[in-house]
Amino acid sequence: MSKDKIVILTGAGISAESGLGTFRDEGGLWAQHRIEDVATPEGFHRDPDLVHGFYNARRAHAAKASPNAAHTALAQLEAEHPGNVLIVTQNVDALHEKAGSKNVLHMHGTLAGALCGRCDHRWPAPPEMHKDDLCPACGSAATRPDVVWFGEMPYHMDDIWTHLAQADTFVAIGTSGEVYPAAAFVQEAAMGGAHTIELNLEPSTRVSDFAETCFGPATRIVPDWVTQELSR
Repeated sequence: MSKDKIVILTGAGISAESGLGTFRDEGGLWAQHRIEDVATPEGFHRDPDLVHGFYNARRAHAAKASPNAAHTALAQLEAEHPGNVLIVTQNVDALHEKAGSKNVLHMHGTLAGALCGRCDHRWPAPPEMHKDDLCPACGSAATRPDVVWFGEMPYHMDDIWTHLAQADTFVAIGTSGEVYPAAAFVQEAAMGGAHTIELNLEPSTRVSDFAETCFGPATRIVPDWVTQELSR
């Protein structure tokens, strides 16, 4: 069995079958709001009540969700693969951790976190957050969700670029390939010599950059790929 390093990027598509909608789902929570109103610093400045209400609903929804077979398969891969397995996720849910994965970087933050917009202190988020909540470190009423909004720099980027350069295999699962910097990960990994794989419901905008592809529901194609990988 190969002892190579596997770096996996996951997007909203891996959690869709757990009931957590993507940006593009009709009728879901995102469809009820403009991204500019609920997922930008400017939107938060204009209407913090709206933004807190939106993320309170997302937090409650995510807390009730369970990992699906794709999350469980990736946890199995981490546990049984003799090399290193790292998940870099664009998702703000905790389904990878609920499934048992331990080596996870949340590049867009997590719904489970709170952040002070004044002093950058972080702490576990309560089930509901409000604009008048005080930071436990500095006492400012500047509490916001610890998630990365459009126009903000994703977390852990220095570490992520390093891991991509070291990867023997790079796999993108359930991501559209439209949002940078994550859209550039496949090219970065390929430049370092990694074998690149896209596992998706349908081809992403970056599909031509991948050496190998497989399309279908994540709960089917991800376990199939993990089984294949563990049998090498």
